[in-house]
Amino acid sequence: MVDETFLAVPPERLAREFADPARWRRLWPDLDLRVFADRGPQGVRWSVVGDAWRGSMEVWLEAVGDGTVLHWFLRVDPVGAPLGRRAATREAQRRQRAAKVLAFALKDRLEAGRPPGVPPAHPDEGPITFA
Repeated sequence: MVDETFLAVPPERLAREFADPARWRRLWPDLDLRVFADRGPQGVRWSVVGDAWRGSMEVWLEAVGDGTVLHWFLRVDPVGAPLGRRAATREAQRRQRAAKVLAFALKDRLEAGRPPGVPPAHPDEGPITFA
């Protein structure tokens, strides 16, 4: 699964959202993640090592213009019996929607109050919150 979203914030600011392991459980509660490459302002790569899913996940932060493109990659297989075609499609769609919810929550909070066409401000240092 792949997703990408532009945020008008610097990569260094966006990277802080993914730096704290305590946040990962809130962001991806059903994935057991282990960092295998902390790339700083370019993102993080994880191994997915849980009892339900195995594979890899990556958040790649690409500096573009006055902001960052947040790329999200998830490559996992279920542990145990494989999913049928319909179940696999439903799971992929569910995760794609979840990735977009996460990206737009970040965008809303980190770009809050920024008029279109104005360079990014220095948003607060707070964690991601969902209503």
